[in-house]
Amino acid sequence: MLADRLARYCRSLRYGDLPNTVVHEVKRRVLDSLGCALGAWNAPPCRVARLIAQTAKVPQGATLWGTSHKTLPDLATFANGGLVRYLDFNDTYLSKEPAHPSDNIPAILAVGESVHASGKRIMEAIVLAYEIQCRLCDASALRPRGWDHVTYGPFSSALGAAKLLKLSNEQTVQAINLAGIANMALRQTRVGDLSMWKACAFSNAARNGVFAARLAQLGMTGPSPIFEGEKGFMKLVSGPLELAPFAAERGQAPALGENQSPQFKIVDTYIKHYPVEYHAQTAVEAALALRDAAMEAEGARAIDHVADVEIGSYDVAIEIIGRDPEKWQPATRETADHSFPYCVAVALLHGPVTLQSFGPKRLRDPAVRNLMKKVRVVQQAEFVGRYPKTMPTRITVKTDAGKTYMGQVDVPVGHPGNPMSDRDLEAKFRRLANGRLDRSRIDRLVEFVWSLDRVGDISTLMPLLYVKGGS
Repeated sequence: MLADRLARYCRSLRYGDLPNTVVHEVKRRVLDSLGCALGAWNAPPCRVARLIAQTAKVPQGATLWGTSHKTLPDLATFANGGLVRYLDFNDTYLSKEPAHPSDNIPAILAVGESVHASGKRIMEAIVLAYEIQCRLCDASALRPRGWDHVTYGPFSSALGAAKLLKLSNEQTVQAINLAGIANMALRQTRVGDLSMWKACAFSNAARNGVFAARLAQLGMTGPSPIFEGEKGFMKLVSGPLELAPFAAERGQAPALGENQSPQFKIVDTYIKHYPVEYHAQTAVEAALALRDAAMEAEGARAIDHVADVEIGSYDVAIEIIGRDPEKWQPATRETADHSFPYCVAVALLHGPVTLQSFGPKRLRDPAVRNLMKKVRVVQQAEFVGRYPKTMPTRITVKTDAGKTYMGQVDVPVGHPGNPMSDRDLEAKFRRLANGRLDRSRIDRLVEFVWSLDRVGDISTLMPLLYVKGGS
């Protein structure tokens, strides 16, 4: 049974199994996630989630980031997870089902704080959660069946929590059963005009995963077999799940050859250079290169005289960010950062896409709105089969004067094939944290994360995240 296999892997994975490259990637994902969280501190859905979590006070619980308030670990997971996700700036994994595996990190830090876990134990749990979620995404696409990608989240977060809670094998199986029975999320979250819930969809899934692990710890059992049962997950939600061997999985035949084992999935995840849905990363890069070329040839006002914009892309990207009518008339930040037309138009008109590109003023900008009307999204036959190894986007712009400019990017900055440097990642973190924390605390926080493997108790992280005015 799959639940038994997942439980065995959860209990067997050790920090000593992690290569130095994997340890370093964990630190990079933690730094990136904390930066995204600080950048989203005042976002409306994050404020709502924080208010809900503050209704429960648990002195030995988990901290709401940016405050000194401690609450239940599952409520902290919900509030802190919304912070990480809101800006659409945290990492991504693209496979049969796309995902944002760093969404698991708030759950792991919340549970880890409640049990005073060391940095190494935190890193074990993070790597485990990435393995589970990404392998599930490799096994089956949920999107065509009407389910959201966060449906895999209760499993990955429950297992990360189970690892930190040191659950027995039987308790871990029950945590998986409980995580899977009642936490299916509808794909409507990401269809049409997107709502605040986009920021909270995974944090809710992770909250339920943490809750499942804590229930199992106290003896609660769940329906079994959760995956293979007559009315189980495979029959009703995912279809057959044939998971490839996990990295460092005991008792499994090597997947790549006699003396080779699968690499840890965390190294295959992508860090974002721009705060847009990941399929738009190459589109933004291509639009910026094209903008520079047009302005060099025709002057600063070249983009003001655009007659037509064609975005050439591939099926998955078009389905997610280039199909719904709402993508041409985004009313919310959530819809705009999931819109090919908006992301390309704002890049062409205003240059590098930043958090300010999605503010109310820019969303209502008549020039952006007018340019979006000239945008067409077209599937390119030559791009078929290239995703997810590459993510090609071709932008073609025709001006009123009859000139044509084209830009194409296949692999964005932050992709495993074009990784973001530590220096650039740290700069991203500092930009996001600036204004929330003073420079001294930013420096200390950066140093803390790069030394995570030497941290004795993860709870010592929380005071470094305190935002002035946080309660």
